[in-house]
Amino acid sequence: MKAIDLSVGSGGKSMREFIERVVMKYINTDELRVLGDSAILNIDGQIAFTTDSFVINPIFFPGGDIGKLCVAGTVNDLVVAGAKPCFLSLSFIIEEGFPVEAIERILKSIRDTAIMAGVKIVTGDTKVVKKGEADGIYINTAGIGKVIKNINEIKEGDLVVITGSPGDHGVAIMVARGEFEFEGEVLSDCAPLTNLLPLWEMKGVKWMRDITRGGLASVLCEFGMENNFTVFINEEKIPFSPPVRGVSEILGIDPLYLPSEGKAVIVVSPDVKEEVIGYLKKNVDASADVIGEVRKKEKNFHAVLKTISGGYRILELLTGELLPRIC
Repeated sequence: MKAIDLSVGSGGKSMREFIERVVMKYINTDELRVLGDSAILNIDGQIAFTTDSFVINPIFFPGGDIGKLCVAGTVNDLVVAGAKPCFLSLSFIIEEGFPVEAIERILKSIRDTAIMAGVKIVTGDTKVVKKGEADGIYINTAGIGKVIKNINEIKEGDLVVITGSPGDHGVAIMVARGEFEFEGEVLSDCAPLTNLLPLWEMKGVKWMRDITRGGLASVLCEFGMENNFTVFINEEKIPFSPPVRGVSEILGIDPLYLPSEGKAVIVVSPDVKEEVIGYLKKNVDASADVIGEVRKKEKNFHAVLKTISGGYRILELLTGELLPRIC
């Protein structure tokens, strides 16, 4: 089989051969090997459940591909909810004529990222649409995790921590699309955030959110809206990477709204600041830092940025879409 044809999605012999000879060549867990309509799973305690769809363009980009992204994105949604990822589903919508070689490359990324994240793919589905009715391949995932977090009240004076440089994924996708010329290496930060799980065992860790669509500014605004506080952020402390700073200046883009796929914002109490930052710098990213604090609600402001020049700027949720199809 060199390319996908419509019979692969028919539920018959071609589909069985595709699953057994292509998919299971890379993904072959005990639960999936049964090839049943549902997977029977064992898990104790509370669970978290999430689902996501991935339509990124281009499918392959510096630092990753749609396969790595679909696992990391789903795993990260569980991690920041305070759950240890356990199981994923994996469903493909494939355009007729899509090369099997490309699917194998994607499956290898899926397998490798799932192993890295310690999660098992246990069920899935494949559909094929006629040529021209999709854009290569779309992937849908769902994830189940075991809830491990402590419930801690967010208070005025809590600190806002970022786990590393935001915006790298957005810049990598722009470069991959050939939208402009940029000298130097730009890699997506796409990665599973399972190394953040030990932080949930600390009493002073209170809230997490991964930085994806809408960028850092939107995440901060969402926190303020959900918890009825105003977040004050120091622009000088945000560890933007040189490529993000450079591209933002060249194109006139606000880096606060550029997406990431491997960074998170964490709200912690001041008494665990040193422990949290020390862990992040050692195990996650050396540029992790405290970038602001939680304060009482100021009028209707959800997030306020102290600029490098010393002024203040009110942050708002992203309006419209800065970069379509980044995940």
